Amino acid sequence: MKPVPALPAQSTWHDTGTGVFCWAARAEGRWWVLRLNDFPEHPLYTLFIDAQVVGDIDDVPDTWRLRPSAALPALTAAERAEVLGLMTGLGPYGAEAGTPCEGDWCTCSILTDAYAARLDGPPRTPAE
Repeated sequence: MKPVPALPAQSTWHDTGTGVFCWAARAEGRWWVLRLNDFPEHPLYTLFIDAQVVGDIDDVPDTWRLRPSAALPALTAAERAEVLGLMTGLGPYGAEAGTPCEGDWCTCSILTDAYAARLDGPPRTPAE
């Protein structure tokens, strides 16, 4: 996997409240979004910046400050709607390349936009 870019220092990850696009950060006017993939069938995460795929990630860089013990602030309802609107159609692994996974060995087939928009309950930490 190729190295991922450094998150700009003034940026903070936020909990989106969903189980598909778990965390988002506004960095230099652009949305950085991590999609949680069906691991180990696929890499653990895929990073998008403004809905453009940057790459797959198995280990989040320490500089991103996504520590298991850190409680992250939640997005506002308007920010969450903006992020989910931006990520429309990108729930299944491979959708960003025009070939969404259809394997019967993983859960990609359920990752519709409606599923991705479901609230998962209280804010989580990055280890969950």
